[in-house]
Amino acid sequence: YSQMFQACNSLTSVPALTANRVDKLGYRWMFQNCMGLTSSPAILATSLGEDACYEMFKGCSNLETAGDLSATALEAYACEYMFSGCTALTKAPELPATTLAEQCYQRMFEECHSLVTAPELPATNLAYLCYNDMFWNCISLKNAPVLPATKLADYCYTMMFLGCSSLETAPDLPAATLTPGCYEHMFMNCSKLNYVKCLATDLGDESSTDGWLTNVAATGTFVQAEGADWTTKGTTEGTWGDPDSSEGTIPVTFIHGIPAGWTVLTDTATGVDARHL
Repeated sequence: YSQMFQACNSLTSVPALTANRVDKLGYRWMFQNCMGLTSSPAILATSLGEDACYEMFKGCSNLETAGDLSATALEAYACEYMFSGCTALTKAPELPATTLAEQCYQRMFEECHSLVTAPELPATNLAYLCYNDMFWNCISLKNAPVLPATKLADYCYTMMFLGCSSLETAPDLPAATLTPGCYEHMFMNCSKLNYVKCLATDLGDESSTDGWLTNVAATGTFVQAEGADWTTKGTTEGTWGDPDSSEGTIPVTFIHGIPAGWTVLTDTATGVDARHL
């Protein structure tokens, strides 16, 4: 069904999607830029192949509600850009998948400006770049999903909430060991964010938290694990943006550790101790 209804701007209703499996490229671009759609059907397939739903509803700018996904297993790029640019979307689909793959949810809700609440994300076995940019620039998002994984993959959460300027509280981050790029730019430009709880004791290398709390609220609370040594992290002066774009780059202080001015609490078995940077 790849490109089947692409750019059908007057389409207002769609057929049921009852297949129990969608293989590679099966629904790719199927309803891309269908401006008349206000709702999308449930996708009943229990597994989605590589690129199965790639850009399926991208650019459906009047889409308000999305039908749930039933898939519990995803292959690489399965839902990449699926609802990108759906600026009216207020109800995200349920995402029950517990078997993830490389870039499976990458930029899935990119620039969904009306989305307030994220869907639950139950997976505990993550994959390379699985949640990369998932909620990029979702400027109305206030409620982040619980992130239960205690074992991380390289770059699994990179830029996940970048530009979510209404987000005030981050999900708890329970993993004890950080991997390369795991939290890179994760909360960058979340200008209202004022609370983070990260229980890592092995803080990885600089890429693990590169720019993760850049341009958050000036004051806030950071809860760390007992025994964590965030003094090994620091800040770096650099630039942000695409030098080849019309906007170019801007100077930025990338924060790899805890922002100056935030209160730091230590999570212990006997209680919480506080200190101030």
